[in-house]
Amino acid sequence: MNVIELTRQLGEAIQQDEKYIAYMEAKQANEEDMDLNAMIGKLNLVQMSYQNESGKDAPDEKKLEEMDNEFRQLYGDIMLNENMKRYEAKKQELDDMMNYLIGILSQCVNGADPATCEPVSETGDCTGSCSTCGGCG
Repeated sequence: MNVIELTRQLGEAIQQDEKYIAYMEAKQANEEDMDLNAMIGKLNLVQMSYQNESGKDAPDEKKLEEMDNEFRQLYGDIMLNENMKRYEAKKQELDDMMNYLIGILSQCVNGADPATCEPVSETGDCTGSCSTCGGCG
């Protein structure tokens, strides 16, 4: 079996992992949340309007401020949405798992023992000195 085949098997295993499944369920819930999608659509329109106004030779600063306030309010409302909060949490869990797996692979490429190497945690194991480090995850 070659490296590509093994990587495809790893991809299949990742898709069967509970973190991946929970992420996909949260993603689908976001896609089906009409209120959330309406807020995201409105946020995108406000952002485009802001960009159009700021690109003018003499942008209306009051309009820009109003759009900025509206953008911040919408963004805050989006991030308080229960489906979005769940999505963000599940996405972070999946990202953490992927960073861990990439960290193991990175160490193996640098000669570490695949059976025992552990990626350096981004939350405290780093001393700031790259001379003693096995590599960033």
